[in-house]
Amino acid sequence: MVPVRDDNPTYTVPWVTYALILANSAVFFYELSLGRQLDDFFRHYSVIPAQIAPALGAVLAGQLTELPRLTPLVTAMFLHAGFLHVAGNMLYLWIFGDNVEDRMGHLGFLVFYLLCGIGASLIQLFFNAASQLPNLGASGAIAGVLGAYVIQFPRAQVRAVFPLGFFFIPFNISAFWFLGWWFVQQSLYGVAGLGTRTAVGVEQGGVAYWAHAGGFALGAVLVFLFVRNPRQRYF
Repeated sequence: MVPVRDDNPTYTVPWVTYALILANSAVFFYELSLGRQLDDFFRHYSVIPAQIAPALGAVLAGQLTELPRLTPLVTAMFLHAGFLHVAGNMLYLWIFGDNVEDRMGHLGFLVFYLLCGIGASLIQLFFNAASQLPNLGASGAIAGVLGAYVIQFPRAQVRAVFPLGFFFIPFNISAFWFLGWWFVQQSLYGVAGLGTRTAVGVEQGGVAYWAHAGGFALGAVLVFLFVRNPRQRYF
C-alpha cells in the first residue's frame, strides 16, 4: 500500500518538516557527487553497531571524551542509500509530519524527531551489536512520527493506492489500521531475523526493521511528553 495524503489539515506552516525534507534531499544530492568516496562517507557518518556499541559503553561508564564517536547517531539520520530510500522516507515525512508538528510545535517536533531517530538506532544496535554494516536513513525518526500520528489521529482517513500491475486502486483506510499494519510488519520481520546467522532483513537486505518498529513504539510513548495540549488527542 502506498499512502497519498491524509484528510487532517495542518493549522500552522510545518517549517521543521519542510526543513528536514530539504536537508535530507540536499545531503542525498551531495552523496551523488561523491562517486567512489561514497563508501568512506557512509562508513564515517553512518551508525556501525560494532563501533558505536563500545563507544556507548565507554560514555555510560563516564568517559565523556568518547562522546564524539556517537555523533553518527545523529548524522546517520540524514543519509540514504538510494533514490527510492530517500523518496519513500520523505513521502511519509511529508504526509504525516505536518500534523504531528502542529500538535507539538516547531521546536518540540524537532527535538522529538531527533530523539526518535537516536532511540531507533540504539534499539537496532541492541539486537545487532556486532554488525559491521552501516545503518543509515531517516526511517527510525520517521517511524517515531508515525507512532505519534497514530496516537493523535487514529481515526484520520489516509487515502492510499494499491498497485495492481499497471493499475492503481485508490481506497481510504484509517491511520490506525494503515500504520498499525506497518508496525506489525516491521516487528515480524525483526523477529524473523532473531537467532539467524545472517540476521534476515538486516545483514542481507540492509533494512533495519528493529529501528523501524522501535522508533514507532518510541514515538507512540514520547508523544505524551511533547504534545502541547493533551485535550487535542483524537481518541
